[in-house]
Amino acid sequence: MNRKLVLDDFQVPELFENERVRLRMLTVNDVEKDYDAVMTSIAHLQGVFGPESNWPSDELTLEQDLVDLGWHQKKFQIRSSFAYTVMSPDESECTGCVYICPSPNSVYDSMVIMWVRQSEVKNRLDAYLCETVKKWLRERWPFKNPGYPGRNIDWDEWNALT
Repeated sequence: MNRKLVLDDFQVPELFENERVRLRMLTVNDVEKDYDAVMTSIAHLQGVFGPESNWPSDELTLEQDLVDLGWHQKKFQIRSSFAYTVMSPDESECTGCVYICPSPNSVYDSMVIMWVRQSEVKNRLDAYLCETVKKWLRERWPFKNPGYPGRNIDWDEWNALT
């Protein structure tokens, strides 16, 4: 079984919401909206998990996305990592995702990766989400030094730490 990212006594936030975003656990029930967000943003999202990542590709199927979401949901339930879907406040559209994972190095106590769908770039949602998540983690989560590869540290530097 995977090592827990947070202690048992930590109350994992189920929801974060404000006037622009609603973050909640990513589940298999989100597959259609998640798949739409990913597939309409392929070129925009490539590299979000690092320069070696080939996710997403145009070969991604709805069924493969469903499997990925199920895996994220299970890891959330066993507290080994936490994937949040980023929804519009009315839940009509998936606008991105936030992943809080164990850090593969000892410099950072967690790794945070996030993305927004390409259509939200014009609305500056990416920068807004990044600042919002950083504040949320400082105020609500137990991490002392979360790493944001591709954001506060270059991917090459991040990979050199592992």
